[in-house]
Amino acid sequence: MPIGDLGLWQWLVLLQHELLLFAGIFFLIGAADDLVVDALWLYLRITGRAKAPSRTRATLVNRALHGPAAVIIPAWNEAAVIGDTVGHLLASWPQATMRLYVGCYRNDPATLAAASAAARGDPRLRLVIHDRDGPSTKADCLNRLYAALVTDELRSGRRFAMVVFHDAEDMVDPAALGLLDEAVALGAQFVQLPVEPLVQRHGGWLANQLGSHYCEEFAEAHGKALVVRDWLGVGLPGAGVGCAAARSALERLAAAHPEGRPFASESLTEDYELGLAIAANGGRCRLVRVRGEDGRLVATRAFFPNRFEAVVRQKSRWVLGIALQGWDRIGWSGGLTEGWMRARDRRGPLAALVLLVGYALVLLTGVSGLAILAGVSEPVPLTPFLELLLIANLIAFVWRAAMRFVFTARDYGGAEGLRAVLRLPLANIIAIIAGRRAVFAYARTLGGRVAAWDKTEHDLHPLRLGLAAQEQRL
Repeated sequence: MPIGDLGLWQWLVLLQHELLLFAGIFFLIGAADDLVVDALWLYLRITGRAKAPSRTRATLVNRALHGPAAVIIPAWNEAAVIGDTVGHLLASWPQATMRLYVGCYRNDPATLAAASAAARGDPRLRLVIHDRDGPSTKADCLNRLYAALVTDELRSGRRFAMVVFHDAEDMVDPAALGLLDEAVALGAQFVQLPVEPLVQRHGGWLANQLGSHYCEEFAEAHGKALVVRDWLGVGLPGAGVGCAAARSALERLAAAHPEGRPFASESLTEDYELGLAIAANGGRCRLVRVRGEDGRLVATRAFFPNRFEAVVRQKSRWVLGIALQGWDRIGWSGGLTEGWMRARDRRGPLAALVLLVGYALVLLTGVSGLAILAGVSEPVPLTPFLELLLIANLIAFVWRAAMRFVFTARDYGGAEGLRAVLRLPLANIIAIIAGRRAVFAYARTLGGRVAAWDKTEHDLHPLRLGLAAQEQRL
């Protein structure tokens, strides 16, 4: 039948066939990419290289540092959580050679007051007030903190050995500082500890699922993907929390910048770029996964956003900074393996498009099914190639769901692992909307719009729910 003679239902059948081909092929490409990482992780697991060793937390908490450590926390409009973070951090890390720098803005007195009150006179706290109104960008605030610690070094004549990065809502692990110090002392220029989002049970059902869906994402990212990257010896993307850079590595980054700053103020994902930049300068990047005697990871813990708009906004910022601006800012240098990893990092917009096509196909299939039952349309003809493609995608989906369950269940238990699988549609919807938002935001930046600190609001610290009791007893 000539194309011009096709009726409405025939057009729908043709569209359904083409969407099946498009979505099936690209889903399978993504699945193959993930399968290679899975295979490498399984090899490391079988050979014992992916197993997190066990350490006694108390020995790491009470040991002296190899050199002075600066911990920096940028903060804008964080009065609700910064006090708990500062108080818990100072109590968890008793080392006298640690200095905590909290960056506040001159037009945010509430955050400044909350941080100051939480210190309770602890001389290790340094409050740094930015000489401009906030918010600027997180990278700009980090640069101000870096300038403050450089000034302190010049005044005291004593140089920091490493700089540790955290956010205003974090709950640190008592063993983390000693572990970071140990890795830097052994020659690592950049070190990332796992991030462990906390399961949320204090909101409504949807809020709990939105906040908890980060659990499975980080369980796979920091339990598998970064383990493989660490073994391959490529640059590690920083999470911005629970990570440390050798002081010399930051100095080299600052020296390469015309204004002597280690971070690009216009970047929205300076944390992601940090590890890659250090690796590009020849620095060794390490992921350090260690479990305490209780079996729990030495990790940074926090509540993640649990409102739909906040989740989408955060994910959009990640896609914009990593997949779109990152392409412009740091390119594809570093060789074949590094290029592969950067391609994986930047597939967010394409993945959102393919997911959108997939869900459109589900809707179209439902409409076609009704038309077939009504006798006004015919099923999509499945060629042998299309049948094989669908079978391969079904197997890949089952495998992906199984991996998500296994990694989530390992850290959060079997019930949460099951919920992680059931949350897959929710995660996909968020990815679609965030991808669209990021593309439009990127288009606006091409028109000259200045980047701003599109930060996530935080209104509850884990301490308020007693989730740090175990750490406090150490």
